[in-house]
Amino acid sequence: MVKRILRVWRFSAGLAASVCAVTPAVAEEPTFKRLPPTTLNLYGSVGLIDMPSAEMTYDANLATTVGYFGGQLRTTLTFQALPWLSASFRYNGTKDLNLFGYSTYWDRNFDVRFRLRKESRYMPSITVGLQDFAGTGVNAAEYIVATKTFQTPAIGSARNPGKLKLTAGLGWGRLGSYGSIGSPFGDDRPRFTPGGTGGQLSYDQWFRGPMAPFGGLEWQPSEKWGLKLEYSSDAYEIETQRSNVFERKSSINFGVEYQATPMTRLGAYYMYGSEFGLTAQIQLSPYYPATPMRIPAAAPIQPRPDRNVSPELWDTAWAENEQVPLALRDLLDPILREDGLILETLDVKANSAELRYRNYRYRSHMNAVGRAARAMTRVMPPSVETFRLIEVNNGMALNAVTVRRSDLEALEFDADAAAAIEAVLGYGDPPALAETAVEGDGLYPGFSWSLAPYFSQSYFDPDVPFRLDVGVELRGTYRPAPNWLISGGLRQRIWGNIADSRRVSVSNLPPVRTNAVRYAQYDTTINNLFAAYQWKPGPDLFGRVTFGYLEPMFGGISTELLWKPVNSRLGLGVEANWAVQRDFNQQFTFQDYDVITGHASAYYNFRNGFYGQIDVGRYLAGDVGATFTIDREFDNGVLVGGFFTLTSASAQDFGEGSFDKGIRVRIPVSWFLGKPSRQAIGTTVRPIQRDGGAKLHVPGRLYPQVREAHRNALQSQKARFWN
Repeated sequence: MVKRILRVWRFSAGLAASVCAVTPAVAEEPTFKRLPPTTLNLYGSVGLIDMPSAEMTYDANLATTVGYFGGQLRTTLTFQALPWLSASFRYNGTKDLNLFGYSTYWDRNFDVRFRLRKESRYMPSITVGLQDFAGTGVNAAEYIVATKTFQTPAIGSARNPGKLKLTAGLGWGRLGSYGSIGSPFGDDRPRFTPGGTGGQLSYDQWFRGPMAPFGGLEWQPSEKWGLKLEYSSDAYEIETQRSNVFERKSSINFGVEYQATPMTRLGAYYMYGSEFGLTAQIQLSPYYPATPMRIPAAAPIQPRPDRNVSPELWDTAWAENEQVPLALRDLLDPILREDGLILETLDVKANSAELRYRNYRYRSHMNAVGRAARAMTRVMPPSVETFRLIEVNNGMALNAVTVRRSDLEALEFDADAAAAIEAVLGYGDPPALAETAVEGDGLYPGFSWSLAPYFSQSYFDPDVPFRLDVGVELRGTYRPAPNWLISGGLRQRIWGNIADSRRVSVSNLPPVRTNAVRYAQYDTTINNLFAAYQWKPGPDLFGRVTFGYLEPMFGGISTELLWKPVNSRLGLGVEANWAVQRDFNQQFTFQDYDVITGHASAYYNFRNGFYGQIDVGRYLAGDVGATFTIDREFDNGVLVGGFFTLTSASAQDFGEGSFDKGIRVRIPVSWFLGKPSRQAIGTTVRPIQRDGGAKLHVPGRLYPQVREAHRNALQSQKARFWN
């Protein structure tokens, strides 16, 4: 009987080879037409030169802007979170401002813009904005602005018509400080005064005080060039009257911009009658990867022989032979490995087969599902009609996708194959592993290692705003048995300047994070060293226990339980940890401080790539409160999100910044390399890292593992089933 199976497989392989002979070697992901970027101002927002406009850039656009004039350096990160909503974080340095004893005063700003009306044929777009609405207030302003676009004749060899954009607006705060025409909403606007912790919403000053008009025009004669002219309503009182940063002689600014590459725009300006300004803008979009994705083409679905022509091949007597599953495993395993999948277990019945596999290659889990299904058609006997495909991570089953083989055979070349396959896929909670399942050969015990560079960043030191450590990390991972993982990383710093910082802890709370500089004094460190066990304790439940040196500053024991049905947008979890502070040298010893910390969490998928999370509980410094997080993740793995934490620690106890908040960005390496990979690079940018609201960093938390493989995530990637 085993020989019969082998004959069937050889027949399948031969047919597949003949089809592959006319199949492209690689499959490209769909690309989008790149639209010309919207221009930004020196504040990093969509606008003219120093003034805003009412335009919004394209949905999901992520822009980094560096602008300089008159001793002021502004570095801004702006994200178009929704077509009508954008948010910015800015780090602004002003030379010779002489506040707080620094020759260069560095200030952190948050901005938000809301489009009230989209531009139409006859009406302009209208936007309202809040600038520096939760900082110290040195750059605080509010505005309402309108912009209308007109087409102009093309210049020279330009194939597309030019554009003329007219902008007019009213500003308050900074933007109401020159040429005021009144205070319609009250005169009592609080003035900026140095000192305080900052970081709190300054709603008491929004749209209060003097109001002044501003405006200008932007002419783009071609896609490459742009000319700008504006009238500014910013008097720059602090910079010109309280300090001698620059001299303001005029309200007229003008300049020229050049689109150097599809992602890069450069600008030069003459400003306020006395200063030259420069900008460099880099705009990225998840829809336009740096390198188009090229995935090795999948083998075609292997159709079964006609039952009426070869009825002997449909015989099910083979199911009684205990050696057949082993033979099928040995045939299937190399096919899966070629596609970046590892066979964990295989259970075969006369009419159904269950495959459990690991996905090491594809960030899109639907890619993995499709590849696994294709491989099954090349190996399984013709009588096997139902495939159950289960992805596992560290031995824990994440999902169960069920598909009929006859549907695969019928839909591969359907005119709308993506929608067709989605209609027939079934999703469910993974069942218990069958006793008859055979394990993949030689998986346990298993050992892997890697040697790679690492980068550690430190932001917003007033002396040196950006610090960096660079080194190499040797990481090893040992899997003694299913569900078990032992892993660790040894770091050797090669170069860096984080240790040179003079910012030592002056916290009113236990110094659980503000002693970061003391941890940075050592070159050879154990980044982490831990053992983890994760499993499914019941239907829709996922569990984890992790213990050891969990992160550079803390070790201990972490336990987690997650309820997350495969077909639900909601997830609920609870985590409890006993954390002990590690010694500064990050070797094997601990300090005297320990704490019980943990959170109850709620997770929700809001559709369109938006994910919300609320964590309520106790933090490392003993304070109690909640963290609110919102992320937007795209099908290709690019993620942009933000969070803030409010706890029982007062603004005075927390210190500068008043409460913990930040922005995080993650970009998969496939976005740059153009080939599938599960690796990603990312960073979290906090205005300042303090001790309040500090969470324990535990490797392998459950929700990110689980939700990427559940129904909603898979459905959003349905087209990738056939890639």
